[in-house]
Amino acid sequence: MASGDEDRTVRTTVAVIGRTTMTTQITTPFHWTDTADQVSEGIDLTGKRAVVTGAASGIGVETVRTLARRGADVTIAARRMDAAQRVAEEVSADTGNPNVHTAPLELTDRRSVAAFADSWTGPLDLLVNNAGVMMIQDLTRNADGREMQFATNHLGHFDLTTRLHDALASASDGARVVVVSSSGHLFGPVVFDDVDYRFRIYDPVSAYAQSKTAEILFAVGATERWADDGITVNALNPGAIKTDLQRHVGGSLATPEHLQKNVQQGASTSVFVAVSPLLAGIGGRYFNDNTEATPATERITDPAVLVTTVAPYALDPENADRMWTMSERFLAA
Repeated sequence: MASGDEDRTVRTTVAVIGRTTMTTQITTPFHWTDTADQVSEGIDLTGKRAVVTGAASGIGVETVRTLARRGADVTIAARRMDAAQRVAEEVSADTGNPNVHTAPLELTDRRSVAAFADSWTGPLDLLVNNAGVMMIQDLTRNADGREMQFATNHLGHFDLTTRLHDALASASDGARVVVVSSSGHLFGPVVFDDVDYRFRIYDPVSAYAQSKTAEILFAVGATERWADDGITVNALNPGAIKTDLQRHVGGSLATPEHLQKNVQQGASTSVFVAVSPLLAGIGGRYFNDNTEATPATERITDPAVLVTTVAPYALDPENADRMWTMSERFLAA
């Protein structure tokens, strides 16, 4: 992925202790106000193939738009084909890129995930796991008995990405997987002994939190397993953006208005993680506002600080291994 000049700082690995890699933070001059177009300026994606899940609305649309503007061949993977087709036509007209496609994908339906993966032919350079659901108010499970937020946000994407492994591994210049998580992961770890709330009292916040923690753990686990295949996986928090994601909580945001983003700003970290040449070969990290997050050492209540941090339990390699094993077991059932 070619790029123009980029005045950025990337600090590299400084020590390795056991399985834990001690690194310093990756920083850039970009801020939370920068847009997807700004963070990708000068990058040419001509000849690259990308898939963006859940891109029929919200920040997924703007992620597709910027990737298409940079020349990528992009497939919108979504539940609602009518909305996806409208987005594809609008983005093609806006960017002048005719290579914007659609394909059906329902992440909570294993048959749909398998059908999408089986229909994919050739290499895949970029996979942006963008689809998600937030804070379903009542306990809901999919057909396999999995709690719906966990099933959608993590397990469906785990299934999809592992099924597309060979396509990702065949990308000529290496492939990237982008996992759209959330600062909501800070509200709780994965409760491995009861992810489906069969013993706990259901709580929308903790269910959302563990699903988003699981997504970050997937990035850690996949990086350890797939780095030699040329596949890097990173997670991110897009920030607070008013979209259809908030439909289960009345469409409102708890984040102060001065910290909220528009959709182009909300898509920026996804695009940055997907295309920045400075992240080549770097995986298993979590990013906020186009820079790597700082591990939290205590409970944080200041919203402006909270969104710059990551919970240590979400980056723990042992938790990542446990999450990977559990996910495989669930999908083998």
